[in-house]
Amino acid sequence: MLKNNRWVNLLFQCAALILALLLTTLLMIAADAPPLQAYANIIKGALGSLDRISKVLVSWIPLLLTTAGLLITFSTGLWNIGVEGQIVLGAIGSTWVLRLLQESNLAPGLIIFLSILAGMISGALWASLAGALKTFGGVNEIFGGLGLNFVATAFTLWLIFGPWKRPGVGSMSGTQPFPERLWLPQIKNYDLSLWALGLALIAIIFVYFLLQGTYFGLRLKAVGKNFKAAHLLGIPTWQYMMSAFLLCGLLAGAAGAMQVTAVYHRLIPSISSGYGYLGLLVAMLVNYQALWAAPVALFYAALNIGSIQLPIVLKMDSALSGVLQGMLVLFVLMVEGIRQRLMHRT
Repeated sequence: MLKNNRWVNLLFQCAALILALLLTTLLMIAADAPPLQAYANIIKGALGSLDRISKVLVSWIPLLLTTAGLLITFSTGLWNIGVEGQIVLGAIGSTWVLRLLQESNLAPGLIIFLSILAGMISGALWASLAGALKTFGGVNEIFGGLGLNFVATAFTLWLIFGPWKRPGVGSMSGTQPFPERLWLPQIKNYDLSLWALGLALIAIIFVYFLLQGTYFGLRLKAVGKNFKAAHLLGIPTWQYMMSAFLLCGLLAGAAGAMQVTAVYHRLIPSISSGYGYLGLLVAMLVNYQALWAAPVALFYAALNIGSIQLPIVLKMDSALSGVLQGMLVLFVLMVEGIRQRLMHRT
């Protein structure tokens, strides 16, 4: 008899990983690419030196913040596809405050704090638009979120080529870089900021306890499990849905603020770096369990950084990591469906 325990679940998850690796390997063989060399170069590209490890952690920070926020909306039964735009608005809000205060006499630490806070608020406000469209306008959050993503991208380009244009320069390089005193402190000779890393870890711990150990989190999950039943039981469903959007927007906005204050030190057109969509994959892969979000997000970040080696060494497209990431989610969902069916039969 098939029992629903952690060892059975782990076995099915391992099966999904093996299947994803197998299919990705077959695709490489069909394309006359050396699979073993490709995997070896991905590992070397991610873990081959301290500098590369630091780059993986730099990529992990916004991905973990985004995934933490998405776990809240997913638990409430909401597909917050607009998280990509919420990252962008977080970056815009952070940039606006840095530009506004960079010539002031305020302490640099206070300016950085205010810029991160502005980024979080901007992300939350942008998420509230998707929430309002869903709860009051009846617009599916997927379509509303995608539309808002396009608006956020267009807004960024307008700022970079318009009001915030670099003096005498009209290029895709972004706005004028901020002085180093307005950067989040970094480890010497590396791009990693321990402050940003600490914020990401605090965020995922907060979400874990919010969803697992609070009455508020229990109600969020009740709304996600059965909206109508939750309403009949007296749970104010639309308020909890809006709260989920706002919390997710806060964390996505923090991710955007980290991109400005700890990574690029300016606003660039592709400031979100696709972390919103990647966070969706991570959240689905961990089956919305916050406990596994950190290691899985780290694995995805390592794949992203490691795949940079493929075009350099093997003349292969770095999109291979995206293929593997997508295959992982596909097979995890497929295997989970098979597991559920077998559970019901037994």
